[in-house]
Amino acid sequence: MNPIDELRAARPAHLGDRPADPRTRAAELSRAMAQPRPARRRRRPARPVWSLGLAAAAAVTAVAVVVATNGTASTPRAPDRPASTRQAVTLSAREVLLAAAARAERQPEGKGEYWHTVSVRRTLYAAAKGGYRVLDQRQDEGWTPGATGADQKQWGSMRSLGARPATEEDRRAWERAGSPASIEVTVPGKPRPMVLKTSPGRAMTGHSRLPDGDKVFWLGRNVSVKDLRGLPRDPDQLKKRLLSWKGRADDVPMQGDAWLFVISTGLIMDMPVTPEVRGAAFRMLAELDDVRVIQNVTDAEGRTGTAVAINEPTLADGVAEHRLIIDEATGSALASEYVAVKPRGMQTGLEPGTMWSSTAVIKAGWSDDQPE
Repeated sequence: MNPIDELRAARPAHLGDRPADPRTRAAELSRAMAQPRPARRRRRPARPVWSLGLAAAAAVTAVAVVVATNGTASTPRAPDRPASTRQAVTLSAREVLLAAAARAERQPEGKGEYWHTVSVRRTLYAAAKGGYRVLDQRQDEGWTPGATGADQKQWGSMRSLGARPATEEDRRAWERAGSPASIEVTVPGKPRPMVLKTSPGRAMTGHSRLPDGDKVFWLGRNVSVKDLRGLPRDPDQLKKRLLSWKGRADDVPMQGDAWLFVISTGLIMDMPVTPEVRGAAFRMLAELDDVRVIQNVTDAEGRTGTAVAINEPTLADGVAEHRLIIDEATGSALASEYVAVKPRGMQTGLEPGTMWSSTAVIKAGWSDDQPE
């Protein structure tokens, strides 16, 4: 069974064939990759695709999982602007987004046979024993063909970067537990713990044909590269188009602004839209009433940017802050992050302000280099 088929097999049965939104990929993929697998012949690195959010392609969908701790370890906090700069904030979210739009529109589009993306995903879990938390870290790489047809394939590679204690206090608790190289973490609704390794793993590679011959992404419905290239460049028309595809995210009904923020974050971060459409997405977000700005934010890769954020509902009437971190110099997205605001359901036990899921964009652009 190749890795793409393994991911499909790991898809929770209760989700059926309904696609999930881009933010739901990390945890279920972590769960799928953490299970023991039979020995396989050696392969050369490539990447399982995150194009369709993998969800609409009937690969794996995910529910972002954060587990309540069984101990007293401190909680990782969401990076915020330094206290000394908090009084110096002068830009509104609208101003930040409009500036990002102008810079994004000026970026060269590039050319190539494949839309090539590399990202690093981190998810917070609680150890089943020992009272500490760990961050599971995985690198995803994907090649989505710009052309369509019966012979076209999407390629992907997933590689565990290893789990590590989330904070220094967690590290001390992990060391008191014997510094285990394999860490059992609890997952709500699952009868057995999931096992995470502290050492990096080998890349798991695979490919699959495009669903319906051309569908590769999800924007409320399955869409093709052609659909993305044809999105309106006018922000009002783009908003109308995206709202017409409105659905649910993580089984949570989304209101208009939250829906637009969720969908637009995926579009801005890692989809092959034109620079003009990416600029239109920024301009559309600039008109949302509920979006706010957080300056001088450091993402999980150590890069500093400016975040625009909105509160989103989660399961069990919880609330999470969704942050899109932007490099203001280029108008490029650096990362998408989720911070617990009103921890409920799978986030029960977290302190408000805890960073529990992040996706950092390492690379996104057109390339002629093919997976091997």
